[in-house]
Amino acid sequence: MTFHVRDLDPDSPADLDGVTAVLRAAIPPMLVTPELLRWQSAAAPAAQRHRLLLAEDEEGRVVGRGSTGLAHQSPEPGLAFCNVYVHPEHEGRGVGTALVTAAERYLTSIGARTAFSWVLDGERNLGFARRAGWAPARSARFLRLDLTAPLPPLAPPPPGVELRPAAAFADDPRPLFRLDAEGAGDEPSDVGAELDDYEDWLAHTWAHPLFDRDLTTVALVDGVPAAFSLAHTDGASRYFTGMTATTRAHRGRGLAKLAKHDSLSRARAAGFTEAFTNNDAGNEPMLAINKWFGYVPAAAEVRHAKSLG
Repeated sequence: MTFHVRDLDPDSPADLDGVTAVLRAAIPPMLVTPELLRWQSAAAPAAQRHRLLLAEDEEGRVVGRGSTGLAHQSPEPGLAFCNVYVHPEHEGRGVGTALVTAAERYLTSIGARTAFSWVLDGERNLGFARRAGWAPARSARFLRLDLTAPLPPLAPPPPGVELRPAAAFADDPRPLFRLDAEGAGDEPSDVGAELDDYEDWLAHTWAHPLFDRDLTTVALVDGVPAAFSLAHTDGASRYFTGMTATTRAHRGRGLAKLAKHDSLSRARAAGFTEAFTNNDAGNEPMLAINKWFGYVPAAAEVRHAKSLG
């Protein structure tokens, strides 16, 4: 069977709807909308050299998606990403091979030396990655929480701690940028990240089309932001925790759990029925918090690396 790989056309509803359908089928916990794909195509930082690829069959149906580019926030040059998903109904027909080949060729042409990829757990996908020369490393888990069920009770904030939505920082989001930068620096990662560009953060985190400022909760200690739980929503029924973090000076006080509980409680009251998140398998503190909330496994991925030299 022949497949054609090309760049996604952000002005094509058929492309946007087709890739959305592929991602929702391949990895249901992922929050994706056509609007998000259009934004990703238009707003990607120039230094990322980002490409959104799609594979279509002989009848013009979109059957796979590839996202590739440079890890531009890493202090180490030459690192890149290559994440490919194929519609489950079209696995084993060469779609993944076509997308990965195109992505590797592109990354080599722009000087990437090492590429990293998240591969869905399961023998078909892991075997494909192994045969293509990708080496496995750590794993990560997608988790799901039923928001139609009550959340476990939690004591109110202690004296000196106040909870506010991110929308309260609309005039000056810089305190949230500092929180996010400190949290990102401590996240498990193969490539590392330095969030030191406020304007870039405004463009790609604060202005993210799924970022819900009303449901994102910030915990303040004596008036100073100390923890937050960042919420993404699809505007309908699905909620995703994009990041939960606490400044180093305030860890161990339960502020992350407090912020996330408030965010989830308000999402539930607003009518959202499913909450998702993902955690590195080694992130024991966050996994323990999510287990306390009642999250259950929904999917798993394994991080892989390949030298492109």
